Amino acid sequence: MRAVTTTNTRVLFVKRPVGWVDESSFAVVHEPMPEPGPADVLVRTIYLSVDPYLRGRMAGAFREGEVMVSRGVAEVVSSGHERWKPGDLVWGFLGWEQYGVVRRGEGLYPVDAGLGLPISYSVDVLGMPGLTAWVGMDVLGRPAPAETVFVSSAAGAVGSIAGQLARLAGARVVGSAGSPAKVRHVVDELGFDDCIDYRAAPSLDAALEAACPAGIDVYFENVGGPMLEAVLGRMNPLGRIPVCGLISGYNATDDPGVRGFAHILGKRLTVTGFSIYDHMWRFEAWQPKMAELVRSGAVRYHEQFSDGVESGPSAFVGMLKGDSMGKHLLRVGDDPTR
Repeated sequence: MRAVTTTNTRVLFVKRPVGWVDESSFAVVHEPMPEPGPADVLVRTIYLSVDPYLRGRMAGAFREGEVMVSRGVAEVVSSGHERWKPGDLVWGFLGWEQYGVVRRGEGLYPVDAGLGLPISYSVDVLGMPGLTAWVGMDVLGRPAPAETVFVSSAAGAVGSIAGQLARLAGARVVGSAGSPAKVRHVVDELGFDDCIDYRAAPSLDAALEAACPAGIDVYFENVGGPMLEAVLGRMNPLGRIPVCGLISGYNATDDPGVRGFAHILGKRLTVTGFSIYDHMWRFEAWQPKMAELVRSGAVRYHEQFSDGVESGPSAFVGMLKGDSMGKHLLRVGDDPTR
């Protein structure tokens, strides 16, 4: 076990943003070490996940002045809870802080070291992003051989997995990404058949027509806005659109609506918004199957790290602007498995 310091670095949420988030919404503070109660668990944070959905929570769920919270991996330092002992590796919702107290150990889950993969995968490809991709693509999208699947934000934490699952189902898979480097990653590393650079394309309609000449049967939606409007025009009859996210509007101050909505009726499309929290009952059976796909190389995954909990604000703002590839993680403390 590592020695516990006397000072705890934390990132607080201090100002509710209007429009685009900047680093003024956060404050990095140095406070005394937290004191756990008799039934509590003190954890040392190792990794924290930087996720788009946190922008939505800033609109109301997070309280100003409180520590930022996201999924993370940690090591138990001390425990008054019978389930956990010092040295255990756990994952769950954790504060953006070097050390944190989990009241009565609630919401902690064991990291399955027996899977033989990095413990950081517990909060990305073997965690919520991976399960989200599987539910959205395999359960709701149901791609079939010879169909065309289009995935927006294909270089991101969820889209990168969703597209590979569609490829494994035998579909032709096309993605969109926001830079030449991301486009190369999606095609060369992830195995997509094609990928468009939405920032460089003079016309999304023309780019989609060239990349998806047979139309689109499944659209894994991460973006919304003009991308969704362009895709609706290319959807084939009876197409499926699982809606995972709408990141293009997360910082908007109004709702401009969706042009081309009539395609949903005319083409008899199925559009399904979903939350992964409605599917957590699938987790236990799903995780070993995904782990085998990763170990075999059938699914590849990219992690991007920022070092130190204090790097959280800049990492979060950059992620929303499209600077991240794959899963962006804060590397807060030493990983005892590496």
